[in-house]
Amino acid sequence: MIIPRVPVQHRRLLPEPRLSGPTPWVIAILMMLTLLAAGAGVGLARAAEAIGEAIAGRVTVQIVTPGPAARAEQAAELRRSAAGEPYVRAARQVGQDELLATLGQWLGSAGGDDPVLRSLPLPALVDIDLAAGDRAGQLARLKALVERIAPGARVIPHAEWLGPVARLIRSLAWIAGGLVLLMILASGAVVVMTARAALGTHYATIEMLHLIGATDRQIARLFQRRIAIDTAYGIALGTAVAAIVLLLVGWQWSRVTSGLAATASLGTGGWALLLALPLLAIALAALTARQTLLAALKKIL
Repeated sequence: MIIPRVPVQHRRLLPEPRLSGPTPWVIAILMMLTLLAAGAGVGLARAAEAIGEAIAGRVTVQIVTPGPAARAEQAAELRRSAAGEPYVRAARQVGQDELLATLGQWLGSAGGDDPVLRSLPLPALVDIDLAAGDRAGQLARLKALVERIAPGARVIPHAEWLGPVARLIRSLAWIAGGLVLLMILASGAVVVMTARAALGTHYATIEMLHLIGATDRQIARLFQRRIAIDTAYGIALGTAVAAIVLLLVGWQWSRVTSGLAATASLGTGGWALLLALPLLAIALAALTARQTLLAALKKIL
């Protein structure tokens, strides 16, 4: 049992009021940081996974043949030929207006009607999604097809320039996981120090209990209950603060609908993990306190 049952008359042996010491507040801070780090880690891991899936088979072919008409003709032929290949899931020719609109956002232009933008020698682009399978072999066959239809065109796998971003995000997720582990260990150390300090404070009471025949397990249950309740208060407080922060950040994040930021979310599994962490923390604190108390009581004659 996480919080053991102790008779009311025995609880009066430890008359200190709740939340009187620093332990609940330290545990609350550590629990809040643990949940925030766990939430960040889950969000980053999901973002890295989403980016990896999005770029795994995406390829852009950049056709730079002189002459707008020749570029458009080669792009249309490449789209038709690629769409008929068994290793291609989808092929799409990027329209000129779409290119101009994208450039206008970066160059501060009003849009596709800008004569300066229309005067630029823009390449023709074809986005191709490869089917699942041998990516290296599929990419080699696609390059051969591109070379036959549009010599000199560039085949750009998205994994080449977005792969490092996904790896960076994945590394940050692992760092967040490491921080969660370190804070769990720190919480355990706080519980150990609290248990030893409680034994030292109530040494005379423990001696009296030994003299009247109380066993180490009975005494440990008394202290375990007190430490578990104080720890539970701290965990509840830290969880409440972390929940408010996560909900606030999640509400603001939900308004981001484009770019890499839109791929970061907790999901059902992430929220389930965050809800399970406080319960696991209470169980771990009670178990740590019990083992520490029994080990220390064996040394008391």
